[in-house]
Amino acid sequence: MIEIMQKNLLKTQAFVDGEWVDADNGKTFDVYNPATGEKIASCADLSANEAQHAIERSNNAFVKWRKTTAKHRASLLRKWYELVMENQEDLAQILTAEQGKALLESRGEIAYGASYIEWFAEEAKRSYGDVLPTVSDDRRLLTIKQPVGVVSAITPWNFPTAMITRKASPALAAGCTIVIKPAAETPLSALALAELARQAGIPDGVINVITSTNSREVGLELTTNPLVKKVTFTGSTPVGKILLTQAAQTVKKVSMELGGNAPVLVFEDADLEQAANGALFAKFRNCGQTCTCANRIIVHENVYDEFVDIFTAKVKALKQGNGVEDGVEIGPLINEKAVNDVNALMEDACDQGATAIITHQLDDTLKGSFYPPTILTNVSPKARVFSEEIFGPVAPIFKFSSDEEGIALANDTEYGLASYIYTKDYTRIWKVSEELEYGMVGINETSIAADVIPFGGVKESGLGREGSKYGLDDFTEMKYLCMGGM
Repeated sequence: MIEIMQKNLLKTQAFVDGEWVDADNGKTFDVYNPATGEKIASCADLSANEAQHAIERSNNAFVKWRKTTAKHRASLLRKWYELVMENQEDLAQILTAEQGKALLESRGEIAYGASYIEWFAEEAKRSYGDVLPTVSDDRRLLTIKQPVGVVSAITPWNFPTAMITRKASPALAAGCTIVIKPAAETPLSALALAELARQAGIPDGVINVITSTNSREVGLELTTNPLVKKVTFTGSTPVGKILLTQAAQTVKKVSMELGGNAPVLVFEDADLEQAANGALFAKFRNCGQTCTCANRIIVHENVYDEFVDIFTAKVKALKQGNGVEDGVEIGPLINEKAVNDVNALMEDACDQGATAIITHQLDDTLKGSFYPPTILTNVSPKARVFSEEIFGPVAPIFKFSSDEEGIALANDTEYGLASYIYTKDYTRIWKVSEELEYGMVGINETSIAADVIPFGGVKESGLGREGSKYGLDDFTEMKYLCMGGM
């Protein structure tokens, strides 16, 4: 049972064209608390046909929404932001119940997600065109930006609030409408956001939420329907490649925020205390279930043992348990499959010669999908944890002996989302930052996400950027106007 003050935030029906709707066939699916295994809700399980209907209603709403002024859209987004922050505690309780992260983290995610609504409420009024130098006295040349149209957004379970607001806010600010399919593991956060958007006065059809376990069929509709002009997705690289292929059939605009394999490079001159704190946050945030998590901690051989000692002590001090309990810093993994996947990676590393330091003994009272924080030392680059995204609380620590070797190890992956370096040498900072093949580099810092920065990766970690002053561009089309006969 989820205990919240505003009971109307706990919705289980899908949200289409301003109405709360069941599946046409009455089908539902259950949502479980990963910390306890208990069922907390049953949500409407919509089909591809119902997704098509939502797209059509969203397209109808777009005809009017696109003509509203930027100031009007900004005012509605601002009201939505205020309502989210007014209901921060209830939203955090819902998030922790369905996702499992510690309540302190959930409160932070609500504020982080709301920051995108606030940012794009402000950016809505700052979408500018240009007057271009003319090529002839009888012509005037200029560009304008227009909303791309209906947007489909497919969002993950690890940040069920922030990954929605990071997409919906710029879409609405630009004048687009949106159809959102949240992960089946975490639909309640998406529905609560939709309810607050409704309360804020955002018109019917502008925001729609399709709850469904029919990911393949609904995803195909969201990526191939010709009324959809933009697809935005956060999730795994393999799924992203499928969606890209589908979207290509109608040449849609796409944004892809895909998998990561983030390195933390700890150089010989680094402040090891600072580096250990940064690696701790980057590795164990959300129980290791983030795309920017420290997937590989790569430490200079001369400070390797000292770093391991400092880092291990910090990991041992973490408190694991049900996220609603006081002081808990690490919750469960999302489900039992995730536990098995992480354990398989850990066992493979040990088979390749790594040593496992299991820092916690799981309490017998913990009934959900918990996995103990684990450190792997002397790990071979041949182990799967070097090349595969772990998505769990296992921290493999590798060695390097020179700057060139460290950079080569960091870049030895098809991914290129986030990376982190720790050093006091500013020459090294510039050199390494420029040579790292990643969209984002944290320098003596691993808490790098914010509404003001362009979040995104290179290589197989995705396309496009979310947030920042650049974030509105992915939801607009530039139109060139040539005025002749002057």
